[in-house]
Amino acid sequence: MEFSPTSGGCTKGIRCTADINGQCPAQLKAPSGCNNPCTVFKTNEYCCNSGNCGPTNYSKFFKDRCPSAYSYPKDDATSTFTCNGGTNYKVVFCP
Repeated sequence: MEFSPTSGGCTKGIRCTADINGQCPAQLKAPSGCNNPCTVFKTNEYCCNSGNCGPTNYSKFFKDRCPSAYSYPKDDATSTFTCNGGTNYKVVFCP
């Protein structure tokens, strides 16, 4: 998937070409894709309900394949950015 700005002077976008569904860890497999660990395990380690959490083996699985994607609740340094209001975007589902 690709999500990129096309206007407004914003240049940072997100692109992931990995086959996440095909490489999904067995514990996270779903009938038509890959669940997130919070949905599967429902624990603070994966859901970060306390606000005090870090990357897990599962978030690292996603981050290794899609470095600019947000992979866990505190993953701000490499995955959070803003564009000016009114920015247009291009969304590509199979880049």
